[in-house]
Amino acid sequence: MPLKFDDPDGDGVLRPAASRFGKPRPPWWRPASTVGRVFLTTAALLVFGAFGVASLLLARFIERDARFRIAGSGNIQAAGLTELSRSDLMPVFGEDIGRNVFFVPLSQRRHDLEQIPWIENATVMRVLPDQIRVSVVERKPVAFTQHGQTIGLVDANGVLLTMSAKTMAERHFSFPVVTGIDPGDSADARKARMAVYLRLMAELDADGKHYSEQISEIDLTDPEDARVVMPEQGSDILVHLGEEKFLDRFERYKANIAAWRQQYPHLKSVDLRFDHYDDRVILQMASGAETPEPAAENPDMTAAPDASVPGDAAKKPSAKKNKPVPVSKHAAPKRTASNTGRRTAATTSSRDSNEGN
Repeated sequence: MPLKFDDPDGDGVLRPAASRFGKPRPPWWRPASTVGRVFLTTAALLVFGAFGVASLLLARFIERDARFRIAGSGNIQAAGLTELSRSDLMPVFGEDIGRNVFFVPLSQRRHDLEQIPWIENATVMRVLPDQIRVSVVERKPVAFTQHGQTIGLVDANGVLLTMSAKTMAERHFSFPVVTGIDPGDSADARKARMAVYLRLMAELDADGKHYSEQISEIDLTDPEDARVVMPEQGSDILVHLGEEKFLDRFERYKANIAAWRQQYPHLKSVDLRFDHYDDRVILQMASGAETPEPAAENPDMTAAPDASVPGDAAKKPSAKKNKPVPVSKHAAPKRTASNTGRRTAATTSSRDSNEGN
């Protein structure tokens, strides 16, 4: 009976597929005899043991070798810093000075860095033999915030950022002041309010119009009613834009404000939220001001001297004392503001210092 040969290793060397007596040969890692199995097990234990001892010796060598120790803060490199400095990051790595570079918990350090408000995300790496490299992406402020007499900054996610008045002036920031972003609110609530702010600014600046540059302040206390402050010839007008159609409502305001102010010199507020009801607008007078007589028939806009106007004021007449006054709907010629209402860090800081005095 002829023997069959095969080449299991692919090395071109043919080996018998079975013994001379027709029994299949077991692979080398499964010896058939007891002696072979004992020998193979012993050899495996010796190999793994030697590998374990070598790993232990290497770990002890690395741990004790001075070449892998972080000697000082100069061994910590930082990149991506604009508003922050290296000194702002050093407290995070304070306990790592003198530590072996292999024993620095990188994920924990990254997490600690991202707790700094100005840092949006961070990367921490080991650079052998004794360096730690940090790369950060800083948050970008998009508006001023005001809490009492304190002026700060806020990013698109509603994260509040602190900066000295002097530094803000040096940075030449030019943003509206946003109120209603309270430090006591949850992160999700602040982010939702800033989403309204970003949508408002994007709509006002659509097609290169740059209307947002005319806005002085934006109140987002009620995210369903974005209220903007418009400086108009020495006085401020509060404009209710609601939560939608920002551009349409703003352009309607700009087209009519000159006529409204001429007819109502004590105009203090314009509510454009009720344009669902016959294009009606609610005008509020300053507290204590008298409402003039109507100037036209067929009212489509209501002037009210009240300090507060209920949501259904567009549909219901006021009391006799505050009888709704019709306002002409004809648009006045559109005018361009010579001085924009946007705050800069310099003017904001100056205003705060004066109020403090």
